[in-house]
Amino acid sequence: MFDILDSLLEPQRIIILLIAIAVFATILTVAAPLVEGDKLRGRLKLVSGERERLRAQHKASLQPEARLREKHKGLLTQLVESLNLRKLFEAEGMRDKLRQAGLRSERHLMIYLTIRLVTPPLIGLLVFIYTSTFYGDIPAQMRLASVFVGILAGVYFPNIMITNLVSRRQKSIRLAWSDALDLLLICVESGMGIEPALQRVSREIGSQSVPLAEELTLTHAELSYLPDRRKAFENLGKRTGLGTVKSVVGSLIQSERYGTPLGQALRVLAQENRDARMQEAERKAAALPPKLTVPMIMFFLPVIFVIILGPSAIQVLELRD
Repeated sequence: MFDILDSLLEPQRIIILLIAIAVFATILTVAAPLVEGDKLRGRLKLVSGERERLRAQHKASLQPEARLREKHKGLLTQLVESLNLRKLFEAEGMRDKLRQAGLRSERHLMIYLTIRLVTPPLIGLLVFIYTSTFYGDIPAQMRLASVFVGILAGVYFPNIMITNLVSRRQKSIRLAWSDALDLLLICVESGMGIEPALQRVSREIGSQSVPLAEELTLTHAELSYLPDRRKAFENLGKRTGLGTVKSVVGSLIQSERYGTPLGQALRVLAQENRDARMQEAERKAAALPPKLTVPMIMFFLPVIFVIILGPSAIQVLELRD
């Protein structure tokens, strides 16, 4: 077995393996858009499931005896409740972050809490096996330190993954929000109500941002089933976690409560959002030259020096010979 491991760790085999991985990644990157399914349809199916949940919850609120029925609890739910993981990992605070990542169901929360419980010892065990197999001659203190680092990485790994999902989702919503506001403004000024306007905008904006279409569709469903319409708009701001969305939500709530004209407020907000996007683009453009300084010094200047001084150095060496 050790002969096989030694042969696999030879530099030539490692280089061949890295080249194979790079070729496979290139093929996967090129072929992924060709075999990719309809993301919008898949995500809206999940939203329809959320709509059915809201309908069932509303029906249960009208029938108090239905809430007394005992539901079957899955294995993950029993594990979470038996170990009291909700209180241990502050599940209620994490639920909002999972919703911002597009993971809304109770099953997603159970899976996340289970992963947080399992990941630290699992990564620590893998690090211990790896260090014992490939680096058996290292001191025990170094091995324990490596295992501790692995456990620490396992503690933060689930949060890092969720944060990454949230940032990607917010970026998609932020890029399409200006166009969605313009479409919503057109629908409102044409005489449509807020519910059909949201439904129409969610259909049109789906080709540009699937997460935004999903959130607008879910807001339309909540407006139909939640007894407090203000709560539906507030949920939209919580699920996105973006200040621009929350400002529009405030205008929608004000319009619902006081009957203020919504079209004028949407027009001002749409213009402010576009100005903010332009300022953000100008800020990124202004920050580009400092960011390029270090790569130019490290990669471009040595090549230029070699090209300029190379022929002279060759001539000097030939004259010395």
